[in-house]
Amino acid sequence: HFHRLLKVVVHLVAVCVCSCRMDMSVRLAVLQQLAESCGLSTVQQGLQQVWRLLLLCLICRLCFRLGGVSTVKHVVSVLAGMYGLFLFFELHMLWVLLLSALCYLVLLLSRHSSSRGLFLSVVILVYLLIGELHLIDMVTWNRIRGSQMVVAMKAISLAFDLDRGAVGSLPSPAEFLGYVLFVGTVVFGPWISFSTYKNAVEGRKLSWLWLRSSSLGLLKSQICLLVSTCIAPYLFTLFIPIHGNAVTQKWLHAYENAVSFHFSNYFVGHLSEGTSMLAGAGCTEEKDNVRWDMSVVKPLSVEMPRSMVLVVTSWNIPMSEWLKSYVFKSTMKLGTFPAILVTYTASALLHGLSFHLGAVLLSLGFITYIEHVLRKKLASIFSACILSRPCASDCSHQHKKEYWVMMLNLVFSFLAIFHLTYLGSMFDPGVDEQEVAEV
Repeated sequence: HFHRLLKVVVHLVAVCVCSCRMDMSVRLAVLQQLAESCGLSTVQQGLQQVWRLLLLCLICRLCFRLGGVSTVKHVVSVLAGMYGLFLFFELHMLWVLLLSALCYLVLLLSRHSSSRGLFLSVVILVYLLIGELHLIDMVTWNRIRGSQMVVAMKAISLAFDLDRGAVGSLPSPAEFLGYVLFVGTVVFGPWISFSTYKNAVEGRKLSWLWLRSSSLGLLKSQICLLVSTCIAPYLFTLFIPIHGNAVTQKWLHAYENAVSFHFSNYFVGHLSEGTSMLAGAGCTEEKDNVRWDMSVVKPLSVEMPRSMVLVVTSWNIPMSEWLKSYVFKSTMKLGTFPAILVTYTASALLHGLSFHLGAVLLSLGFITYIEHVLRKKLASIFSACILSRPCASDCSHQHKKEYWVMMLNLVFSFLAIFHLTYLGSMFDPGVDEQEVAEV
């Protein structure tokens, strides 16, 4: 309610400034007021919410580094993850623990089966649907939904890896729970593979690069939170004053909502990068070179997109990899388009029974498929680098950097921005607040 009132006040002041053609001092005063009332409180509240989780991640990282029996490390991971869940969800964390226990029970009972991935997916889907429809109120379910998703994705990926032989045998209860409740990912994500968790438990050497990468992710998250809360809602009201007719204002407001929604996602993405790396996950090793380079989101690929295909993959990189590896590839025998529909349907069901979100995800499925097919045909006809993804430097296309090629790619970029604005307008924060209040 505070931010909605603040937006009205800022809008009235901005209109007054524009109509009266007053000097910049008034606008600067409004910006200063916005920074004090919104900016400082947002940063303060953000840090108050996460500092204890960050401390837990650091403690877990130090425990992994100290060495010792692997079972002890897994128990530490379980305890830290449980306490992290309690900090954010209190006793509602029991629903996440129930899902974790259910997943291991299913894997244990089906350990001699070759279809553990499919069977566990059905069980988890039934659990999520029953929980959302009958067991828990909507507000509580929405609070724990993210953690439920992370646990479900980890368990399903482990089941498919067991079926494919990528993981040799069923992990022990401590090892499994340490993986699904890993403190660096259990609250904000992202999904990590079982092998990534095992590498984290090994305890890489503490280094300046590790600390810098973790801190950079956390800093980016706070910047994205500020943009989402204090800048995007007032983008065309105060920061870039643009006035027009009713239709223009409607689209400008839709773009503000879309940008605010985007940066709230970037906030969670960069925060999950920071917590994951702080807890010891997210490093890659090539020979003797260790890099802490976990990437969850790519904001520039979304805000200045080449195509909707890149938008989808850059929105949540680990989840995109999970859907591709464990849903899309498993359903490719049905055909490309049916596999795409199944993939986006699976994503929608994991996110919960939200009509808005389901409609957006299924729309993305149709849009990305049509765009991919169209640009593939155009690239073949004109022998030009106009595919959904950038071509390799040694591609066979004759036309690579001609002006008309760049202009055509630019047209598709503007079309992607239009789609993002339209789809993002469905996530109006004011409407969401009203719905929650009514519930």
